[in-house]
Amino acid sequence: MAGLPAARRRALITLLLLAVGLTAAGCGSGNDSADTRDLCAPPGLSAASAAPTNLASPATAGPDRYTTANTVPLESIDVTKLGLITPGTLSVGTLSDAPPSICVNSAGTFTGFDNELLRAVAAKLGLQVQFSGTEFSGLLAQVAGARFDVGSSNITTTDARRELVGFTNGYDFGYFALVVVDGSPIKSFADLRPGTRIAVVQGTVQDDYVVNTLRLDPVKFPDYNTAYANLKTGQVDAWVAPSAQAEGAIKPGDGTSVVQNAFSLDNFAAWAVNKNNKPLTDALNSGLDAVIADGTYARLYSDWVPRQLPPGWKPGSKAAPTPQLPDFAALAAENTTEESQEQNAPKSTLQQLRETFFDWSLYRKAFPDLIKTGLPNTLILALVSGALGTVIGMLLAVAGISRTRWLRWPARVYTDIFRGLPAVVIILLIGLGIGPVARNITGNNPYWLGAVALALLASAYIGEIFRSGIQSVEAGQLEAARAIGFGYRQAMTLVVIPQGVRRVLPALMNQFIALIKDSSLIYFLGLLASQRELFAVGRDLNAQTGNLSPLVAAGLMYLVLTIPLTHLVNYIDHRMRTGRPDQPIDELEQATITEGR
Repeated sequence: MAGLPAARRRALITLLLLAVGLTAAGCGSGNDSADTRDLCAPPGLSAASAAPTNLASPATAGPDRYTTANTVPLESIDVTKLGLITPGTLSVGTLSDAPPSICVNSAGTFTGFDNELLRAVAAKLGLQVQFSGTEFSGLLAQVAGARFDVGSSNITTTDARRELVGFTNGYDFGYFALVVVDGSPIKSFADLRPGTRIAVVQGTVQDDYVVNTLRLDPVKFPDYNTAYANLKTGQVDAWVAPSAQAEGAIKPGDGTSVVQNAFSLDNFAAWAVNKNNKPLTDALNSGLDAVIADGTYARLYSDWVPRQLPPGWKPGSKAAPTPQLPDFAALAAENTTEESQEQNAPKSTLQQLRETFFDWSLYRKAFPDLIKTGLPNTLILALVSGALGTVIGMLLAVAGISRTRWLRWPARVYTDIFRGLPAVVIILLIGLGIGPVARNITGNNPYWLGAVALALLASAYIGEIFRSGIQSVEAGQLEAARAIGFGYRQAMTLVVIPQGVRRVLPALMNQFIALIKDSSLIYFLGLLASQRELFAVGRDLNAQTGNLSPLVAAGLMYLVLTIPLTHLVNYIDHRMRTGRPDQPIDELEQATITEGR
C-alpha cells in the first residue's frame, strides 16, 4: 500500500473496516440478544391482559355522539360508487412502527390488527387493498387531500380531527399509558409537573392530552421506538403512549413499567376517511359489523391485541352484536408466572447498550432487506434527483448571471425559496400539492414526485454552486474568447462555463452525498413496502423488534455509499489544485527531442 496516495489508503482502510464489521454482523451468534421476538407478529392468547386497574379516572364519558345506530345492508352497497381513487382498490395510508396495531412484518408486508381487520372488511365489500407507509403527522392531511382513501393507524377520534376528516365507527378503544423507569417518583399522571420531560409521538392523541389537558410541554418524537429508547436511557422522565404500543415495547429487564392508564369512551379508534365520502364511510361501517357478526373480529382481536374491553364499550355500530371474546382476565392470570417475574431483573447499562445498538443477530437479519430493497431505491432516488437537479441547476446558474433581469430575478427568487424552506416542507408541497393533479400520470404513486421534489431542492443549491464557479473564472477568459471572434453566447458556452464547472466538481459531489441522505424524507409521502429506501427499511425492522440495531445497520449502509464518494471528492479536489504528477520522459524520447532541436 506504500505506493497508494494517502486519500486512497484511507478510503481502502475504511472500506476494509466496514467489511470486517459487516462480516462480524453476518457471522455473529443469534444468541447475543436476550429478546429478539417479532413485535409485528400476532402474539396470541399468551399475551392476554386484563383491563388495567390503575386507571386515572373512572371510565365515564358523555353520550356517544358519533357511533351510528345501525348500518346499511351489505348487499345494497354499490362498490362502483364509493369514490375510490383506483376503482376496485382501497388505497390505505398506514404506519410501519406501531405494533401490534400497524407495522411491517419480516416478509415486508403491512400488517397488524388494524390492517388485518381492514383487509377482512374490504373482502366483505369485494375490494382489494393497497397499503402505503407514511408518517402519522401527515396522514390525516393525505386522507383529506385524496392521496389515500383510508387512513389506518389506530387513530383516536377527536373533535379537532373530525374537522379535517371523517371517521368510521370504532373498532378499538384508546387506553393510553404512563410509562416510567422503575423507582421513579412519578406514580400517576397527577405527578407530572412543569419541567418534567414527557415523551410523546408528535401529532398523536397523547400529544394532545399532555398539551391541552395536562397543560404541559412534552418532548415530541417522530415514532414510538425513539421515544421509548429515550426513556430507557434517561433522556426523558416519562412516556405517554397508547397502551398496546407501551405494553409491546416493554421487555423483561428494561427497568420500566406502566404506572397508570387512562381512556375515554368518547374517543375510540377508527379508520379515517375523506369527510365528503360518506358512501365509503357507510360501506366500511357495514363491513365492520359483518366481520363482527361472523366471528372474524373476535379471532383477529384475540390473535393481535388480546386485552379486556373496557366496560360499556363495544366495536361497530350500536346494532352490531358484542364480539364473543375469551376471558382475557383469567388467561392473563394464568400467564403470570414466577419465571416471568424473575426475568424482570434489571440489566446493566452496558448490557442495555449492547443489546439496543449492537445485536448481531439483527444486523444479520437487516442486511438482506437493506441491500435488496433499501439500497436500490436510495440509489434510484439519488441518481434521478441528482441528474435532474444538475440540469435545472445549470439553467438557474445561467439565468442568475444573465444580463436580462427577466431571467435573473426569477432565478434568484426560486433559489431563495427552495434554499430557505425545510426539505420536508418542499417534499410535502410537491407530493401532496401536485400529486392530485398528476394522478393520471403517476398512478397516485408519489415515488417519482418525491424524486422531483428532491431535484427541485437540490437544484437551488447546485445552481449557486455553478454560479459561483462560473463567476470565479477570470474576466480575461471571456475577453480572450471575444477577441478571437466568439460571440458572447459562444464564449460562455465553450470557454467560461466548462472552466467554472470543472472548478466546482468537488462541491457537486458533496451535494450528491447530501441527496443520498435526503432520500429518506420521501417516506413522508407514503410508499409501498417495495419502495422503501435504506432508512425506512431499517426503521421498519426497528419497529418489529423494538431494537435500534437495524437503524445502526442502515447507517453502515449509508457509510458504504458516502465514504468512498467523500474520498473521491478529496481526490478530485487534490487533482484540481495540483494537476497531474509529472511523468519521467523516456530516454529515447528525450534524445529525439534533443536531436530535433
